[in-house]
Amino acid sequence: MRVTGRQGRWATSWLAAVLLASGCAGPTGTTAGPDAPARWVAPASPTPTAAPPSTEPPPSLVRSPANGATNVPVTAEIEVTGRGQVTLTDPAGNQIPGEFRADGSAWVPGRPLAYSTGYTVKSGNQTSAFTTMPSPGNRQSSGLYLFDGQVYGTAMPIVVEFPIKEGGGIPAAQRATVERRLFVKSDPPQVGAWHWDSDQAVEYRPKEQWKPGTKLSVRVGFEGLPLGDGRYGDVDRTASATIGDRSMVFTADNATKTLTVTRDGTVVQTYPISLGKPSTPSSYGNLVIMSRERTSHFVSTTPGDSYDQVVDYGERLTWGGQYIHAAPWSVDDQGVRNVSHGCVNLSTENAGWVFENSLIGDMVVVKGTEAPLTQGDGWTVWDLTWEQVQAGSAVR
Repeated sequence: MRVTGRQGRWATSWLAAVLLASGCAGPTGTTAGPDAPARWVAPASPTPTAAPPSTEPPPSLVRSPANGATNVPVTAEIEVTGRGQVTLTDPAGNQIPGEFRADGSAWVPGRPLAYSTGYTVKSGNQTSAFTTMPSPGNRQSSGLYLFDGQVYGTAMPIVVEFPIKEGGGIPAAQRATVERRLFVKSDPPQVGAWHWDSDQAVEYRPKEQWKPGTKLSVRVGFEGLPLGDGRYGDVDRTASATIGDRSMVFTADNATKTLTVTRDGTVVQTYPISLGKPSTPSSYGNLVIMSRERTSHFVSTTPGDSYDQVVDYGERLTWGGQYIHAAPWSVDDQGVRNVSHGCVNLSTENAGWVFENSLIGDMVVVKGTEAPLTQGDGWTVWDLTWEQVQAGSAVR
């Protein structure tokens, strides 16, 4: 069964040596014997000793924003020469927290700056000032599918959405600008990348599934970000969450009509299932549990195949409406034939066990059905190779 619609990335070591050279020699081609008259020879001039290079880094100078700049975006980052300390203060003298990017390219304020406000920057022996732009009117909306304090499965992607407004989503020419304002920290550190599904969504995933127990800290530094065509980002969003202490994978195999549950690589349950019938097949691929609903109301108005049904233990897999859920009406078909509208049907008891033991962000692998998973129909970044994920980033 399916329901349509949404619910809701010098110090240089040196060695100086003083070379002192002196010596005596007779005229060219002769040798001074012991009875030869003494002859004065000027001592060789000592080799000049170079002054040791300074071990101090060069003064750190502010390069951007320029001193006296006005109408500066509130997403401004401070670019300096070197990595000297940066101090950014508001008119009241309050310091704005921030840190350097990992590549040292800029110092990033930890929150959006205030509109129409003067700021002072000090770095090394230089002080400069700039003023931010007034608050803009045309804002691009955004959303973050990660919430403070929540626990997620090891396949949980970080998903940022940009719902369509007048002018569309994020144009290709602006995606690198947006992506550079998406910050992800993981503890322990793990390699990851952003992938643009479309102009409306970008997903971040690690190269491998998150290590159990990983701590995630995410910032979408979007407020006031210039997007072109007179549009600006709406708000900054932040979230801190935790990955669960286990890795759980649910594998729905059409060949055997079974759902196999593995926990940390060990099979813990096997249940009979019914998948999508040939006219409404389940999508095969690597899917992720997107939401969990104790009860859901499914409605279809398709002529000749309509339904209006409340179901238990619903767990969304696609935006198009494919779920794992309880289907007591198809128990006799489960393990035998496919009769659903694309969902993974289980008995009420088995669906209850899956519901109680799953997390948003757990991996669901569907195998052997008639239709491939469509990119963007759900959180589909795990249905790509790592190379494909990297190729989908706008930052090179």
